[in-house]
Amino acid sequence: MIMFKKFIAFIVFSVLSTGFLSAQGFEGEIVYERTYFWVNVNQHLPYLSEEEKDRMKLTYGKKAGWSSKYKLWAKDNQTLYTYDEDQPVESDWAWRQDEFVIFRDLNKRSTKQLIETLGRTYLIDEAATPPKWKILNEIKDVAGYICMKAETYDSIKDQRIVAWFTDQIPVDGGPEMMFGLPGMILELNMNQGSVIITALSVKPMKLEKGLPLPKKWKGKKIENEAFQEQIKKHITESIAAKRNPYWQIRY
Repeated sequence: MIMFKKFIAFIVFSVLSTGFLSAQGFEGEIVYERTYFWVNVNQHLPYLSEEEKDRMKLTYGKKAGWSSKYKLWAKDNQTLYTYDEDQPVESDWAWRQDEFVIFRDLNKRSTKQLIETLGRTYLIDEAATPPKWKILNEIKDVAGYICMKAETYDSIKDQRIVAWFTDQIPVDGGPEMMFGLPGMILELNMNQGSVIITALSVKPMKLEKGLPLPKKWKGKKIENEAFQEQIKKHITESIAAKRNPYWQIRY
């Protein structure tokens, strides 16, 4: 009953606020933390026995993983998502981050991606099709914003993805490859906590110089369908060879 009342309150707030917020728009910066829980990822690998999976959980814990920070900038219904170059180095050694830049023009429904994977940097520049979302009757707070729950399914990677979005930020964008909901996605939970991406802060601000786009978009041009086929082939071959495919590709 309490959850239902909260849901009704959220709907009323949305109806009252959406017109004002949509007219006002959103311009600013969102900082996300992306945590890869490798023990949880291993729980979904079909070639590992239940004994091996249980041993990993017992030895390393369910939440063994590592984190990195990302930023999303939004202006004029366009978004840019990439690594946070200002994040501190937490160890005495570090490796070069793979190229990972996603630019979206939400008015034109187009996406430009620069992704380094499988030993090569790819450039994907074409119209964007959002995931098929199912919006659910649950709400929670993320970074001080009331968010609603939605879910989708990635058939290439066999992942159930849960998103938490808010219409208090009236931009249908979000981190990674996720967008197309009636408000900004502030949290993603991939495959039961294998990867969790959550907003740490939302900073409305004027981006006087616009989005910090790369000076050069340099990579092998490829259509998204062909790119996804390469990812699917890699996963299939890795699983058959009893290798974790996600040591080489993004989860």
